[in-house]
Amino acid sequence: MLHTLLVGLGRSGRELHLPVLHKLRQTTAAGDPFAPEPPLGYDIRPLGEPVPGLVTVDSPAAARARLDPARTVVHLCTPPDQRVEVLRELAGVGFRRFLVEKPIGTDGAAVEAMRRLRDERGLALAVVAPWLHSTLTERLGRLVRSGSLGGLRRITVHQRKPRLRRSLSTPSHPSAFDVELPHSVGVALRLAGAGRVEAASWTDARAGTSVVPRMGTAQLTVRHEGGVISEIDTDLTSPLRERSITLEFDAGTAVGHYPVSGEDPYAHLRVRPIGLPQTHDVFPDEALDACLLQVYRDFAAGADVTADFALQAEVVAVLERAKEQAAAAARKGYLHVG
Repeated sequence: MLHTLLVGLGRSGRELHLPVLHKLRQTTAAGDPFAPEPPLGYDIRPLGEPVPGLVTVDSPAAARARLDPARTVVHLCTPPDQRVEVLRELAGVGFRRFLVEKPIGTDGAAVEAMRRLRDERGLALAVVAPWLHSTLTERLGRLVRSGSLGGLRRITVHQRKPRLRRSLSTPSHPSAFDVELPHSVGVALRLAGAGRVEAASWTDARAGTSVVPRMGTAQLTVRHEGGVISEIDTDLTSPLRERSITLEFDAGTAVGHYPVSGEDPYAHLRVRPIGLPQTHDVFPDEALDACLLQVYRDFAAGADVTADFALQAEVVAVLERAKEQAAAAARKGYLHVG
């Protein structure tokens, strides 16, 4: 049975991982690898009020004194630009199994540093990738593999969420590319294979006189090696929530909607074959639950998770190229205006 050390008690650690862990401990079948003791928590920032359901410590060494690293999964939920140093410190006191929040790094240098640490210290690094554990993604993958709608030609993803207050008050990501797009880029690579960025852009988040650079919208176009085109956009200033994906095939279209929050964890999938009636399915899709459960089972079984890391490293590489192109486009636009 595996214990939990939750490192980074911001929104992802406190509001996403922790509630899911409590639910999994209460609902999973006997034999699933969750120790009955409450999770331990640590944050590099001073904590204010106590976190319900969590025992906190003030250092990795204090966590090591209370936990057996051989029976512990560390959830690394710190901001992306802090993960390498925190990972090094935790590995230094003996922890070996890590579940890392997406993205695993903000650029290729950070990913390579994490890869070196993994190999030098013998770490097992899995990545939080709910959309890759989503039932909707699984069904879309079956459609692609079956060929029932012919060849896949285009993927379109819209990710919209009202995030202005967080962006303005607690900056934690370098750009809008680092918030929602790691989910959708991973799905596009899973469904259509490797690809290269053809175009990318971003905008600032603005509210009155307040501005957060690069945290408004982001768009990118990827041409996959097999010829499929993926167009992905996100709007972190939207008043509406949307997580939609459209797959265009030679002989039809599939339109999916991922759940936009844990309050209503249902996905929708409409399949429209040309010349045939469409189908519309609604089904539970608690992807983060499925992701965490599978990672714990893999760690308990000693499974190899290097393929998972490799895919997420490619996601970071795509996003890094997109940010380079977006920055270049922004500079050209600035020079043109001037």
